[in-house]
Amino acid sequence: MSRNIVKPDFVPKDDYVCVDFALREKHKLWPKVWQVACREQELPKVGSYVTYDICDQSIIVVRAAPDRISAFYNVCMHRGRRLTEGCGHTGRFHCTYHGWRWNLDGSVQRILDEKDWAGCNNASHDDFHLSEIRVDTWGGFVFVNLDTDAEPLRAFLDPVPQFIDPFELESAKFRWSYSVRVPCNWKVALEAFDEGYHVAATHPQLLDGFGEDYTFSKAMGKHGMFGYDKSTRPFGAPSPRQAKPVPDDLRPGMIGYIQLINETLHAITTEKDAAAATRLMTEASADESPLELGMKLLKFQEEAAKAAGAHWPTLTLEQRAAAGTDWHVFPNLIFLPSGTGTLCYRSRPWGDGTDPNWCVYDIWSLEQYAPGAEPPIHHNIIHSEDGWRAIGGVSVILEQDFMNMEQVQRGLKQAGFPGCRTSPIQEIAISNMHRVLHDYVNS
Repeated sequence: MSRNIVKPDFVPKDDYVCVDFALREKHKLWPKVWQVACREQELPKVGSYVTYDICDQSIIVVRAAPDRISAFYNVCMHRGRRLTEGCGHTGRFHCTYHGWRWNLDGSVQRILDEKDWAGCNNASHDDFHLSEIRVDTWGGFVFVNLDTDAEPLRAFLDPVPQFIDPFELESAKFRWSYSVRVPCNWKVALEAFDEGYHVAATHPQLLDGFGEDYTFSKAMGKHGMFGYDKSTRPFGAPSPRQAKPVPDDLRPGMIGYIQLINETLHAITTEKDAAAATRLMTEASADESPLELGMKLLKFQEEAAKAAGAHWPTLTLEQRAAAGTDWHVFPNLIFLPSGTGTLCYRSRPWGDGTDPNWCVYDIWSLEQYAPGAEPPIHHNIIHSEDGWRAIGGVSVILEQDFMNMEQVQRGLKQAGFPGCRTSPIQEIAISNMHRVLHDYVNS
């Protein structure tokens, strides 16, 4: 088996640990792909901005007008100082080094002692305009692309929108947000959530009401997804791996699972969902079929959402089934939509992108709220070397996942390990991601 060729059951270790591979990603991947910079919710009014860093490139994303989001390289066109850090609101971009200023559309507002450049070539206001970057939106995400010749965002995303648009992610708002620095390659972190094969060993507490936990995984163009076939073991029953029979009454298992996810993950399911599920015990009977119970559960969730004034996407059962559980948008976005809540992961190289052993991992829990009822946005940023261990205070489930990441990165460096033997059934989304990645870095 070649040590450098991606196969459905093999990913070479160099993809994760080789400095040269990280450098090729820096120069051939990140400048060429559409990637999520922020959510539209973070740009609520004219002048709202977010600074997005990828490797040693820094980008300002700003609401330049009520109906326009713009993006610029985060650099003063005079001497190269960065203009923004983090996020905030401004009426103009100001360089604190020499006082040059730009309007929100990137045009020059002031050049101190502008007369000094009289008669110089390439010194007009157009020449000093902030350097623009392509920007577009989908599903409430704001994407940027440093390649001026890149294909349109919608074409890049194909076929994801046809499966995910019915979830109406654009109306979801932040429930909570964390950004941590993790001692592993950005792909190691991302791939911890790119398959469900790990659930039985990493999250055994979830198996009691999970039903069938054997997954199917699919390549979807550049992207990937996975899901479950619950027809073999219904939701509310214990996983077949537990060697327990399907109970006569699925209701306690369904309620218990939803409440467990809400209490230990604080994402995907909501407080409203957990409360609505309890109605199964009084408004449904044990002898109803799994389909009938599932339909009633969705009905109770819908009624709870509407009673709270929250948005409820009108998803059909066919649309829910086709969407599966988990989507990986190449290269570095993963999300798990449910209709009421969505859990998102975004992974990036740490620093200038030359060290394959560290990454920044952003985790967003989104929820459908009544207009104005969403909590204030608070991004918890913990980028100290050991700060990632605090994730246990956020979620027991995430803590279990994160404890794998550091150990995987260390294991990948062992001389006796040639590469990952990915499951050709349950981890296709991972091997497909590396196949596409190699197309970029080897171009």
